[in-house]
Amino acid sequence: MTIKSNRELISGIFEMVLTGELAKNVKEPGTFLAIKVCQGFSPYLRRPISICKNEDNEITIIYRIQGLGTQIMSEKKSGEKIDVLGPLGHGFNVGLAKNKKALLIGGGIGTPPMYELSRRLQGNAAKVTHILGFRDKSQIFYKDEFIALGKTIITTEDGSEGIMGYVTDALKEAGEFDIAYACGPTPMLKALCQAIPDKELYISIEERMACAIGACYGCVCHTEQGGYKRVCKDGPVFRAGEVIL
Repeated sequence: MTIKSNRELISGIFEMVLTGELAKNVKEPGTFLAIKVCQGFSPYLRRPISICKNEDNEITIIYRIQGLGTQIMSEKKSGEKIDVLGPLGHGFNVGLAKNKKALLIGGGIGTPPMYELSRRLQGNAAKVTHILGFRDKSQIFYKDEFIALGKTIITTEDGSEGIMGYVTDALKEAGEFDIAYACGPTPMLKALCQAIPDKELYISIEERMACAIGACYGCVCHTEQGGYKRVCKDGPVFRAGEVIL
């Protein structure tokens, strides 16, 4: 794909817009791309990045600089080509929320896939509320974009903006809902599973990956039945309780 833009949203977090025919293959929100950041041997593995927005021939991704690979990504310029494999994995089922009240919960860098999910739900007669959790005010991004889609509640761990605490502390303010979708760090997902055990909840798991296509079994999760699920191939979206967090 061709890089249309690559800009820093806040310190260390970038938004990259890619153009190409591959964008037409994105069917579900919550799927991801596996990006080869350079043609050399190091870094060798592709970087899995969730799709934030998909429209026409464009895919928007948001990523955090966490190592050499993402540092190289952040330095790429408009007009450059980048090697992309995808879309990969199984995403969120939008149809399950038709004519329902849907609660979307994103934590930190797990927030981006919630944006495309919200856009799709809007077109499927769902009433959407968002809870977005961040460490502090300086880490907040895409706030205005989510507000434009529906009611948006912000939480910060230090109380510098919105509700002080975690996303679970904002559940009462979110009001009644029929179905919930979430993406974020594992402790957040575990806390949500415990907080709303009686609700239909679907979670997108963040996990390190090697091949990203289900061949290496490097990103497996245990299931309640004693087997395994591959996050890259069987997920990253699962029904709450389907895998052990």
